[in-house]
Amino acid sequence: MLDEQRELAGELRRLVAARLLDPLSILLESDTATAALRQQVEQQSEKWAATMLGSDQQAAVHACSRTLAALFPGDGPFDPPDTWWRTPLGRVVARRVGHPGTDHVSFSTAGAILGITRQGVHDLVGRGKLERHPDGGVRTASIRARLDHISGGTA
Repeated sequence: MLDEQRELAGELRRLVAARLLDPLSILLESDTATAALRQQVEQQSEKWAATMLGSDQQAAVHACSRTLAALFPGDGPFDPPDTWWRTPLGRVVARRVGHPGTDHVSFSTAGAILGITRQGVHDLVGRGKLERHPDGGVRTASIRARLDHISGGTA
């Protein structure tokens, strides 16, 4: 778990820098203006990662939700590309929150979230391990339940 936590903390540091601190430095025309914030993010990223991966489900969901809201603001629903689900943040969000923007996703997105092929998702739906959505695709609740089952119910 330490490797996963370290990997997640590193991604959080990079994302906060690229999406929040670097643009602020550009606007203020000063790296000095954000130096203290960068140092604070360096320290906090370890705590955020520990919370997201920790045993307190409510705290983990809250940390994931705050992080998504801060790093991926927008007026529309959160709809990352399939490749995002393979990142450390994408993996922890999948386990803790599921897909926060919709109640169902395509078979290919379900595969990306689960780390399997689209055909593998079809197989799981056919065997009743994932639930098909009436509008097409797979119910996100069943994907999250599958992730819980795979991780032994600890996520």
